[in-house]
Amino acid sequence: MYRIVSKTPLNPTVTRMEIEAPFVARKALPGQFIILRVDENGERIPLTVAGYDREKGTVEIIFQIVGATTEALNHKEAGDSIQDFVGPLGLPTKIEGLKKVCIVGGGVGCAIALPIARALHEAGAEVTSVIGFRSKDLLILEDEFRASSDRLFVMTDDGSYGEKGNVCVPLNRLFEQGETFDEIITIGPLIMMKFVVEAARPTGIPCTVSMNPIMIDGTGMCGGCRLTLHRDGKNVTQFACVDGPDFNGYEVDFDEAMARGSMYRDFERRAHEKLCNLYRASEE
Repeated sequence: MYRIVSKTPLNPTVTRMEIEAPFVARKALPGQFIILRVDENGERIPLTVAGYDREKGTVEIIFQIVGATTEALNHKEAGDSIQDFVGPLGLPTKIEGLKKVCIVGGGVGCAIALPIARALHEAGAEVTSVIGFRSKDLLILEDEFRASSDRLFVMTDDGSYGEKGNVCVPLNRLFEQGETFDEIITIGPLIMMKFVVEAARPTGIPCTVSMNPIMIDGTGMCGGCRLTLHRDGKNVTQFACVDGPDFNGYEVDFDEAMARGSMYRDFERRAHEKLCNLYRASEE
């Protein structure tokens, strides 16, 4: 069992937890993920490592409440325990040799982008961060990004905070001003990453995308995270959880990935509603 050290709501649907997991904390690196089960009858879900403290032996996770398992996890409180917490899994983000980087995060994907921005900043790289949300009430981790960035652009779709528009607005403006980077690293909804890649494509700047949104079991066995990459005139199949989650954004077939990512949406919604009804019944 793994004890929940702390629990903090970041917005109405996103929660941060610190989990006591010393063996995971000892090895975790930015870009990697863990697999957890809330209880012995629960499903296994992958969540990205949002931070770690090797001295305390804790790992930070940030999750959005979208399905039955994240709903069950959110009903846990500090001092409670979860059944399983396995990792670190996946390949860490490559940051060696990068001197000037643009990090682009969208929504809860910012939780994945933050440890990468932090690691680059601590390594002495110049970090420009662009984070985007639908509205002010969904904003998360602004202070943390500000502390890890030389420049920070905060975007909201409705203009309720920061600058109005999507993450490509400041990105395109920087490109028009002749700005260049060693690499662009983008993490967020698939459609957002697709547009970031297309904005970057004319510049030729290397663009890395994190394909966490399509992971399911985290081991490659289910095939749900299967990706088609267009590489050297051929279609190459790889798996986000074992070959990634980071990939060359110019190679990814985003349309296929988005189609596959939507396959489980109705099932996830029904499972979430069923569990919520059970919680409500138990509280009455």
